[in-house]
Order: sequence, then C-alpha cells, then structure tokens
Amino acid sequence: MPDAIFADPRLAPIYDTFDGDRVDLPAYVRIADEVNARRVLDVGCGTGCLAVLLAETGRTVIGVDPAEASLDIARAKDSRVDWRHGDATTLPALDADLAVMTGNVAQVFLTDDDWAATLRGIRTALRPGGHLVFETRRPEYRAWETWDVPPHTREVPGIGAVEQRVEVTEIRLPLVSFRMTYTFLADGSVLTSDSTLRFRSQDEVETSLREQGYRVTDIRQAPDRPDREFVFLAQAE
Repeated sequence: MPDAIFADPRLAPIYDTFDGDRVDLPAYVRIADEVNARRVLDVGCGTGCLAVLLAETGRTVIGVDPAEASLDIARAKDSRVDWRHGDATTLPALDADLAVMTGNVAQVFLTDDDWAATLRGIRTALRPGGHLVFETRRPEYRAWETWDVPPHTREVPGIGAVEQRVEVTEIRLPLVSFRMTYTFLADGSVLTSDSTLRFRSQDEVETSLREQGYRVTDIRQAPDRPDREFVFLAQAE
C-alpha cells in the first residue's frame, strides 16, 4: 500500500508544495536526450512532475503509480500523459526506450523479492536494449540523521496554511522509518503519514540489476545532491 502522503485524498494535494522546487528533474530530461528516448515510462510517477516535464518535450510518456489520489492530481496537470493506476509489476510490454524512478521510489521496495519483481516488470515494459535510470540515497551519507527538523508551515493554494513535522521513528538498517505529521491550521485537523525506506549499497544495487538482466552503464552523482545519492544508468540486455 502506498504511504498516506500519496494516497490520502487530503494529503496528496499538499505534496507538491512541501516537496518544493524539483531542481532534480531536469537532469532526467537530459538523460532522456542522451539515450535518444522518445517513449518514456515514469515508474512511481506520483503527482506527475517529471512526466509532465517529459511530455512538454514532445515525448510519449506513460506514468504509473499505485496511489489513485496522486494520479488524480497528475491527470489534472496534463492530459497528454498516459496515466495508469498500478505498479511496475502490472505493466504489459510497452516498448519504452527509457524507464525512470525519481525521488525515493527505488527505496520503497523493502524486500529483495519486491525489488526484483519491480526490476523484472520494468524490463518487460522496456524495448530490447531500453534504458533504466533511477536514484537511491547513499547509505554512508546517513541522510536520516538530518530528518528530525523543527516544524515548518507552508501556504498551500486552495487549502491554506499547513504545518509539517518530521520525526524518525525507527532505525533498523538497512531500513529507516519516519513519520510526517500535518496540521491543517484552518480547521486544526491532524493527519499522519508513515514511511519506511531501504538503503542499499552500490554493490547490492549493481548485483540486483545484473541478476534481473540489466547491464550497468554508468553510476553518477545527483547534480543537486553531490555525494549524497547514486544515480544508476542501466540497459536491458
């Protein structure tokens, strides 16, 4: 089940405001240019920020996500994208040139079996020789140590002021769990969203890709977060 921040009809509309300016996304458009991708699959597309950006370049874009509330927001942004409810394991062969996973998508698969099934599903959706690119946080950076921060409030268009609090609830490496609490100041209602991410090492990710029929072609740094993340580029063999 997707986390409440994506699936709850009241939380999903505030996601983009708290996610901020997505300066990480243009790098994925450049990679699409680099591999000459005309047909792109966005796995875990959420509210559709990257899918819309890709569609604006004239590409054919398919966005898939298990959270219907997030897809409702995405659909309202751009009708050119083929928005699909589901996940990578539910996709048919799509003859995609490129599949992408941004943000924390690659880390929400907590078990080896779920991660392997996702990689297999993406491979089915890709054309022979198609590309996969995704990011994942470097475990050695220990990002979770920066997540407990003071509450902050943002004005959400059409909703009003909302306060967000984040707290780490459990560290059981390679798993880290955290809770986001949102207070809607207009009526005082409080909603929470619990999440868990898995932090895989570079060797773990490379091994999993090889086992599922991919060839790793490059490992880069995220331009907006140098030394904090791996950006994996792989090709379906």
